[in-house]
Amino acid sequence: MERQETAVLIASIVLVVIIVLLISLFLIFQKRKNSLLLHQKEAEKRFERAIAETQIEIREETLRNISWELHDNIGQLLTLAKIQVEVARDDPERLKEVTDTITKSLTELRSLSKLINPDAIKSLSLTEALELEVERFNRLQFVEASITSNKEIRVLDDKVEIIIFRIFQEFFTNTMKHSKASKLEVSAQYDHEKLIIEAKDDGVGFDIKNTKIRRGIGLGNMISRGKLIDADIKLHSEEGKGTSIILTYYY
Repeated sequence: MERQETAVLIASIVLVVIIVLLISLFLIFQKRKNSLLLHQKEAEKRFERAIAETQIEIREETLRNISWELHDNIGQLLTLAKIQVEVARDDPERLKEVTDTITKSLTELRSLSKLINPDAIKSLSLTEALELEVERFNRLQFVEASITSNKEIRVLDDKVEIIIFRIFQEFFTNTMKHSKASKLEVSAQYDHEKLIIEAKDDGVGFDIKNTKIRRGIGLGNMISRGKLIDADIKLHSEEGKGTSIILTYYY
């Protein structure tokens, strides 16, 4: 009888211990699950904030671009047309020069309208948006720019494209402002696993270890944005040998 009671007591204790262990494991699992969900929500909020900030920066850069184009390109063409009209008053045969200049001004305005019209920008693919930037540099003669690309095998998420575009827009802006480069080369290559975009200039370059310069050119922003979409970013620069950036994004 005593043995039976002892066995029942031991079984009860074991059962209680198992129940306590199961409850403890469940609570630990639930706590970890809640913590993971919280981190996930925080990461999503950070990503959405970064997207919003990136869109604002792109709009601000676009407005600066429009200002440059109006002043440095279209404004000069219209000023030239005005001078040519004055000359053509005494020499009607030179009216063709006026027509050519006005035609060129209209072409430039149409190109500029792509930057102004948000629907036009949204309809562009990543490669087309980069091509638009390259065309702008060539029109304004800031630098001799070129871009090569193959067919886009996979359409990227809009938010991913926004991040990637802003990373390279920031690199291009640094090239214009700081590098004193005469050439800018861009390459976008798609395959079935990844996208690799490389941009390089032949400017003065800089010491990549110089923290002050890294902050000044927004290198931290480029890298942090790359991490948001799990893209690998490699920046290389040497004094007197230009600067390059390579972004690798796996689908």
